[in-house]
Amino acid sequence: MRRFGKWLGRVLLVLALVAAAVGLWKREELTRLLAVNSLFSQDKIVHNFSNMSAAFLHTPVDRGTGPTSELPYGDEYAPPASVETWIKERNVTALVVLKDGEITYENYFHGTQPEDLRISWSVAKSYLSALVGILLEEGAIASLDDPVAKYAPRLTGTAYDGASLRNVLNMASGVTFDEDYLDKNSDINRMGRVLALGGKMDDFTAELTETFAAPGEKWQYVSIDTHVVGMVVRGATGRPIADLLSEKLIAPMGLEQAPYYLTDGVGTAFVLGGLNLTTRDYARLGQMFLQGGKWNGTQIVPAEWVEMSTQPSAPTAAGDIGYGHQWWIPVGAAPGEYMARGIYGQYIYIDTARNVVIASNAADRKFREAGVSQQNIDIFRQIAQGL
Repeated sequence: MRRFGKWLGRVLLVLALVAAAVGLWKREELTRLLAVNSLFSQDKIVHNFSNMSAAFLHTPVDRGTGPTSELPYGDEYAPPASVETWIKERNVTALVVLKDGEITYENYFHGTQPEDLRISWSVAKSYLSALVGILLEEGAIASLDDPVAKYAPRLTGTAYDGASLRNVLNMASGVTFDEDYLDKNSDINRMGRVLALGGKMDDFTAELTETFAAPGEKWQYVSIDTHVVGMVVRGATGRPIADLLSEKLIAPMGLEQAPYYLTDGVGTAFVLGGLNLTTRDYARLGQMFLQGGKWNGTQIVPAEWVEMSTQPSAPTAAGDIGYGHQWWIPVGAAPGEYMARGIYGQYIYIDTARNVVIASNAADRKFREAGVSQQNIDIFRQIAQGL
């Protein structure tokens, strides 16, 4: 019995040492997985959205060595009670309003600061769209109607085989992808675990095999389509997207701080939602688009692409919100009214006719509720009309 006890004790000791070794080996992966599981919790969400680099793999996007571009202050806008109520209800963390290229309102809430690099979520899609427009003009990408597999051969034989770059820009790939954030086993949440555990986004994408419609036939918001856009960009140029975005878009704009991308385990940028910038720098992109892609006298994004990408070209249902090439067009939009939008209340809203740009960040855990998206648009319109 004593021998058995000694033997059992040694076995348990070995198992404990093995468990400890595995824990140390996988500590970073486990930490990131725990971060994903608590990312949107009520007591942590505001802090998390301004500190994504603390929990996830990431890579810097070089802002270049040039000076910060001027973003002057103009006449101060005093928000009415309805806007103040909206700020509280929607758990807004930052709001920057530009009129005629000048800041008329800027405020930060819940302890956040102007220098916070805030997670964009799907607002990042519009940045990638701008990069595509630049590469098209430069000839690195020949045509929007090229099949995605031309530039990303790994997609041959997958659900994306036969889809064009135009299809994925328009969220009309026809690929089956469950984007239910409330279902822990949905595709979008499985993808989040791949990211957290240091997996490969390209592998995850290449494993998708099911479709629900022919490419270009139906519109369905499928975030993984944007990763495919990123695969096309990388395949066409042979370069990381963080480097391309820095050279073609970020450095020429003279941002206040260097942004960063969340990445997967091999350093591939999480282009569908992993860009982090200050709210003023989000506003700079909006102002540059409002000005037809021009910034400080330099044409950064082709004016033709600005016009085309922000038109409702996707096959959305009649009467529903419109979609272009990774930009949203509100129902009843005036000419030149469009927006970038991300989950939990991230927006860049542009009203060209009124020369207004609104950049807002939030940690709105009720963003899915009926009427919330329209309420946000109504408030942006109210602000624009009141300036």
